[in-house]
Amino acid sequence: MHILSRIYNRKVDEYMARLKELTDPHILYVTDLVSCSHKRILRQVYPHLSLRFEPPLVIGDLIHAGLAKMLEDEGGWAPEYSIEKKFEVDGAEYKVLGRVDLVKVDDNGKPVYIVEVKTSRELPQNAPLEHHITQLQLYMNLLEVDKGSLVYITSDALVEYEFDRQPINIIDLIRETVNDSVHPRYAWECKYCVYRKLCPYAKR
Repeated sequence: MHILSRIYNRKVDEYMARLKELTDPHILYVTDLVSCSHKRILRQVYPHLSLRFEPPLVIGDLIHAGLAKMLEDEGGWAPEYSIEKKFEVDGAEYKVLGRVDLVKVDDNGKPVYIVEVKTSRELPQNAPLEHHITQLQLYMNLLEVDKGSLVYITSDALVEYEFDRQPINIIDLIRETVNDSVHPRYAWECKYCVYRKLCPYAKR
């Protein structure tokens, strides 16, 4: 179990490093803003349920790592690009955190293009999916980048969709998330949620 245990231990280490963030009511991830608001509430109470070690997730990590390695020789690409921005909403300060899969930067290190990679067993029927587009738009708005793309990688498809930046009301998304007013945001979320057996809003 030399390889599997190393992969698992790395996932655990990453999770433990983020545990304080995961339970902080004044920290939101970009993914919180595009998903069920009550999932964030349950994560703060039961954070350890969010640690998952499953093949699709590991495959996604390996693909992201492979892309980063492939592009590092070209120069100008920054993998796992971190975002941190503060917002004041209704008298309280919140920190929005994000991590972009790939960012193209200019000679001064300024982001000029964003790439978000999605892996799955098959290409979604209605790709690109609405929440993926919103996530990409949030990254573009937070980094003030005008162009970006969604790349879907599946066992039988490699598809890229390019987008121009559109204005998005981040304050409203933060407000409805911290006020827990959208649960779920999409009807299909409950099926894949690790908290569905604990959630009073779960669609069964």
